[in-house]
Amino acid sequence: MTSTRMTFAFRPLDPLKDAELLHAWVTHPKAAFWMMQDAKLEDVERAYMEIAADEHHHALLGLRDGEPAFLMEKYDPAHRELVGLYEPEPGDVGMHFLTPATDTPVHGFTQAVITAVMAHLFEDPAASRVVVEPDVRNKAVHALNEAVGFVPEREIQKPEKKALLSFCTREQFVAATGVSA
Repeated sequence: MTSTRMTFAFRPLDPLKDAELLHAWVTHPKAAFWMMQDAKLEDVERAYMEIAADEHHHALLGLRDGEPAFLMEKYDPAHRELVGLYEPEPGDVGMHFLTPATDTPVHGFTQAVITAVMAHLFEDPAASRVVVEPDVRNKAVHALNEAVGFVPEREIQKPEKKALLSFCTREQFVAATGVSA
C-alpha cells in the first residue's frame, strides 16, 4: 500500500472574497458542529470580519495545490472561547478546523489536514500546547484529535455546547505523528 503525502499551504482568510466559499462549507449538513447551518452569506461575512479585526483570533485557509481545501482558526484561549473555563498556561493556543464536504473523498485527507494544522501551529516557537473544545458528540473529531496526540481532560459547558476540553503538547504531537514540530 502506498500513501501519497499531502502538502498544504496556509493563507489569511479574506472575509469578503472567501465568504461565498466559506458559506457553502459552514452551512453544509456535514458542518453541523460548526453551528452556522442557517447562516446567510452576510452572516458569514460578518462573523469572519469580526475575526479579522480580532487580535486574539485568526482565520486561515488551508490550500492544497493552491486551491482552498480547509478552514483553520487559531485563537488565544486566555482571551477567546475558553475564558473562565480553564486555567490557561503560557504558550497555549486554541484551534478549530473544518474540512468541507465533498463528493470525492480522499482517504486520509482529514487526518492529513489536522496534522498540517498542528504542525503549522507548532511552527511558532511560543506555542507549547494546543487547546481544543469540540462538541462532546463529535466522535469523528475526537478520534482525529487523539490520532495527533490530544488528551481529553474533562467536559466543560460552553454557552453554545457541552465540549470536551483536550490538550496536545508539542511532545505529544511529535510522539503521535512522528512529525517534527
